[in-house]
Amino acid sequence: MSIRRTTSAVVSVAVLAVPSAAAAHGRAPEFRRLSTFPAYLNSSIGDTAAAEISTVTEDGRTVVYTDSPGKRLGFVDISDPAAPKPAGALAVGGEPTSVAHLGRLLLAGVNTRTSFTDPSGKLVVIDAVSRKTVREIDLGGQPDSVAVAPSGRYVAVAIENERDEDVDDGAIPQAPAGWLAVVDTRTWAVSRVDLSGLSAVAPTDPEPEYVSVNSRDEAVVSLQENNHLAVVSLRDKKIISDFPAGEVTVEGVDVADDDRITLDGTITAKREPDGVAWITDDLFATANEGDYQGGSRGWSIFSKKTGKVVWDAGNSLEHIAVAYGQYPDKRSDAKGIEPENVAFGVFNRVPYVFVNAERGNFTAVYDVSNPLKPRFRQLLPTTNGPEGVVAVPSRGLVVVSSEEEDPSIGIRGTVQVFGIGSSKNQRVVSKNDIPWGALSGLSAVPGRRDRLAAVTDAVYSPTRVLGLTADGVIDSELTVTRDGAPVGYDAEGLVVRRQGGYWLAVEGQNLLVRLNARAEVQEEIPLSPDVAAAITSNGLEGIAEVGASVWVAVQRTIKGDPANTTRIGRYDTVTRTCCRC
Repeated sequence: MSIRRTTSAVVSVAVLAVPSAAAAHGRAPEFRRLSTFPAYLNSSIGDTAAAEISTVTEDGRTVVYTDSPGKRLGFVDISDPAAPKPAGALAVGGEPTSVAHLGRLLLAGVNTRTSFTDPSGKLVVIDAVSRKTVREIDLGGQPDSVAVAPSGRYVAVAIENERDEDVDDGAIPQAPAGWLAVVDTRTWAVSRVDLSGLSAVAPTDPEPEYVSVNSRDEAVVSLQENNHLAVVSLRDKKIISDFPAGEVTVEGVDVADDDRITLDGTITAKREPDGVAWITDDLFATANEGDYQGGSRGWSIFSKKTGKVVWDAGNSLEHIAVAYGQYPDKRSDAKGIEPENVAFGVFNRVPYVFVNAERGNFTAVYDVSNPLKPRFRQLLPTTNGPEGVVAVPSRGLVVVSSEEEDPSIGIRGTVQVFGIGSSKNQRVVSKNDIPWGALSGLSAVPGRRDRLAAVTDAVYSPTRVLGLTADGVIDSELTVTRDGAPVGYDAEGLVVRRQGGYWLAVEGQNLLVRLNARAEVQEEIPLSPDVAAAITSNGLEGIAEVGASVWVAVQRTIKGDPANTTRIGRYDTVTRTCCRC
């Protein structure tokens, strides 16, 4: 083995500290994942199936989700939330966009349009027990969100009539305009509430996105592309108030797609809210996803009475994503973590807001006992593209539905069930804005029972060695350098040396790399030529040091070996030679 030697914000911005290790690791009651249900279990593994928006039946025992690609509703039996069972699917005669429940009835908004310029849709009313269609109501346009008033008297449907994103790069206005449909559940008559002329952005083309109803039969409607919000009396079919969602200047965020996380950028953007949810009858939360003109990477709480923001996450949600290793650097030059949806629920007398981050692949949990000062409680990692989130306090559950479906790379649409209770799970979390992700190697620190070290792989560059406590708090970082300059390796294995410094096992290049205690490269040791010629790109993986020997595991069978043969290599640090084992 040869050796190479080398020497503002417009609003009041809340900054939330990452919770202490004790809080993050769940020594108080917290939500924990109970199960993950792939949507294809209701059809077949080869089927394209997604789970976008979901509801839970009145008895709390069945999740019903919209499966847009399959033009159906899917059903999941969560009688045992830790062991969900497929409960079938129901075709609805079009693309379901939203579903809610009213007693034993299911209410599905179904898009039946033939083109963007000729939108159509219906509200399909289904008996949740027999799964028979009770009635179909023509909505006259393309529905996006369905919400039932707590009183049960009204159903509000956001008729988006969405734009064609291939026309003028998705710019609006694009006729026809959308509106809010109000269904009286006593007669099933539909009324239309005109939302035109409200917004400064494309006032002739309102595109209502999401709707939520409070206990006063008042609906808050987000007009995402218009960057506007409207509050509507469902009883009177009139707009009570409306106001722009505004824009915000956020500092300390990553704005470059460059394979590294640097929280030193500033954005000024319209909020362009997507999901909305009432917290009280006077306050509601918005998930500020953004669209073609914005995205402030956070969420806000608005006052219905004043139309003002009473609290805004600022950069804190994005910093939380970084601290928990859930930040998507590839989206830094776009909308970052992309908050998608919000839900509200009271568990054990504590009011919570749940915020889905579509690109961060997580649900953030906030205690809103004081809605003017929400407190971040925990982060729930999800499968890809969390869209729907629904609280089920009667059973202590939160259900998250993820729509991302790409079987070719092992990503499936799912329904995930979380439950509140005690948990002994430990989660890795960083402090002082140390970014991390794609950790590939972990090592004990000799002589320190309370310390570990980890290394990042090729997802991020340059390579870094991270120091962390035994209970999972990352509190230090060292950038790997060679000849004084940062260097990126596809590091897969790490071991901390007793005499100081580190060994790295590097995949792809198939190198052993020796670092000193400052993570400066001291040696790069390639494989011997005969092994290098036979090994695949999935080469060196794990690494260990015992005395004068460095042991490395080879991930795949090398060329010429019998199938399923595993090789372990040894490097002698005294003679600088290797042998095969």
